[in-house]
Amino acid sequence: MKISELAHQADATTKAVRYYESLGLITPERLANGYRNYTEDDVRLVREIRALHQLGLPVERTRPFLECLSAGSPHADDCPASLAGYRQAIDELTDRIEALAARRATLIANLDAAARRGSRVVPPDQAEAGGEDHLSLPRDLRAPTDDGAADHLPGTSMPRLALPSTAGKAVGLDALGPRRTVIYVYPLTGRPGTDLPEGWNSIPGARGCTPETCGFRDHFQDLLEAGAGRVYGLSSQDTDYQNEVVERLGLPFGMLSDPALDLARAIGLPTFEAGGNRLFKRLTLVVRDSVIEHVFYPIFPPDQHGRQVLTWLRDNPL
Repeated sequence: MKISELAHQADATTKAVRYYESLGLITPERLANGYRNYTEDDVRLVREIRALHQLGLPVERTRPFLECLSAGSPHADDCPASLAGYRQAIDELTDRIEALAARRATLIANLDAAARRGSRVVPPDQAEAGGEDHLSLPRDLRAPTDDGAADHLPGTSMPRLALPSTAGKAVGLDALGPRRTVIYVYPLTGRPGTDLPEGWNSIPGARGCTPETCGFRDHFQDLLEAGAGRVYGLSSQDTDYQNEVVERLGLPFGMLSDPALDLARAIGLPTFEAGGNRLFKRLTLVVRDSVIEHVFYPIFPPDQHGRQVLTWLRDNPL
């Protein structure tokens, strides 16, 4: 067959076939007129080269596999030299993974340090007298009870819904990727100079959004190292309000804004009413491949919840 026919059958380009031939990986026979004549064996060799190259083996190092086929073996990796080629490729890939992991850890540490360095959080003991302390919890805070409002969520697919984030772009909840994404959903965060809804402390599960957020901030690097691909906070507050929280608390992750509670309607998240507004009840979703893998609900105490999620990730590795 002609080189164009070989390239078509092997799903390659004629340029690639010529390159393989220049390396001596394939040796077509010559016809009397001087033209090259490729065979089905050549098609098989080219396919093998391409398959191995897609796994990361340099083209030049596919030779032992091709020689194994040419020797009559039914599979290209039936020979000891082929197995040695696998081992070499695995060792090199392992070294690359370790190097990338080290670079990722350094970037996470730099991000965490930079976020903390820019934080303008006021410690509780320095808060203005008479001001609302959003960083600590009342000792008599009432714990929420499990009303079963989240029992249906595990196994639910995330909806085709894009929410604005404090990073300046919309995040598609149905396209979060194969790695685990932690989304902690909360009612609202208070901030200095802003009153909380009347009776806020007496509503079980309402108080504690700022301490919860600080917990996720403090455990952010640990969460990533435990397998979380991304972390988001999500509330019904608008993005401008959330941006102030991100800057004031020095958060290394973004917040998602859902003022219309579209996510609550789409998958049935529990809500409650306070101060004339409908708000999300506090819960956390662990999403993988666009499906809710695990739900934390109810959550108490909120200031310890970041560690609770970290413990679950460590106890349930992928």
